[in-house]
Amino acid sequence: MRKRFVEFIIVGLVMVSGLQCQTIREITNLRNVRFVIDRVTDAQLAGVDVQKLKSYQDLSPGDIINLGRALTRKEFPLDFQLHLTAENPPDNPVQARLVKLDWMLLLDDTETISGIFDDNIVLAPGQPTDVPIPISLNLVDFFQSGVRDLVELALAVAGQGGEPKRVKLVGTPTVDTPLGPIRYPEPITIISRQVGS
Repeated sequence: MRKRFVEFIIVGLVMVSGLQCQTIREITNLRNVRFVIDRVTDAQLAGVDVQKLKSYQDLSPGDIINLGRALTRKEFPLDFQLHLTAENPPDNPVQARLVKLDWMLLLDDTETISGIFDDNIVLAPGQPTDVPIPISLNLVDFFQSGVRDLVELALAVAGQGGEPKRVKLVGTPTVDTPLGPIRYPEPITIISRQVGS
């Protein structure tokens, strides 16, 4: 009876040790995942479809009046989907599973908004995976500029033109493991790219 109990304890310890090794591998794999900005879609600036513009001159007189009114009210919302491509290296032995990402968006090194992406996404080795993050921010909360400059900023972020801008996303991933969700102890810069023409 005692021998069987000792065997049970040994098997249990081996199983826990195996789970810990797998957990370490999954965390290492997530650190090896390459995140890049793929594209921006559905960009709207105070009700104006930014994706249809190439420059400030493309705005209609009505658009300019509406944007001027929005700026007077200090309501200049920029809404878009920021698509990241996450690529787990093909030589990783196991898949990584991203279950949460606490993030902060920086434009030209200016901290803007933060949020939480909480979809469950499996990152299979060697397969680029889309990670769509909805973004909504009021530009006048972070940039003291006129209508034209804010339109140029929105165009650059949307990849439609404008002066080049640095876009950076700083995040703290949470990865699912056999021992439960594990959150990174500190934020990492997952992407940094210059956008605009």
